[in-house]
Amino acid sequence: MIREIVKDQEFLQQPSSPATPDDREAGQDLLDTLIAHKDHCAGLAANMIGVPKTILAVVFRNKFLLMYNPVITGHSEASFEAMEGCLSLPGERPVKRYEQIEVEYLDADFRKKRRVFTGLTAQAVQHEMDHFTGKLI
Repeated sequence: MIREIVKDQEFLQQPSSPATPDDREAGQDLLDTLIAHKDHCAGLAANMIGVPKTILAVVFRNKFLLMYNPVITGHSEASFEAMEGCLSLPGERPVKRYEQIEVEYLDADFRKKRRVFTGLTAQAVQHEMDHFTGKLI
């Protein structure tokens, strides 16, 4: 189900709690909502659809990837400054991002995965993971 994007900053600044297999419906809603916004969005965090859980969805290699409880386990020394926007907030803001990150996460079947991301996908994953701690750009 496509959900409305949350714009309430007080809600968005609350930390997310770990996802469980009971959150699969929220994960599917997150994917559906990202697909609906794919023309202008590279990723979404679950709190952006009103679910304060550590779930994110990103565009990866022209497909959509769902991650439960992702954790960045490594990153490049190289970083860059970017201007980022967010569907939940107006405008753009400067941020620092790593060029490459390694992430451990649970896939849609709650199987443990590890993957390296670069480019826009790495940037989107870092952005969405900021949402888990209530950090807004």
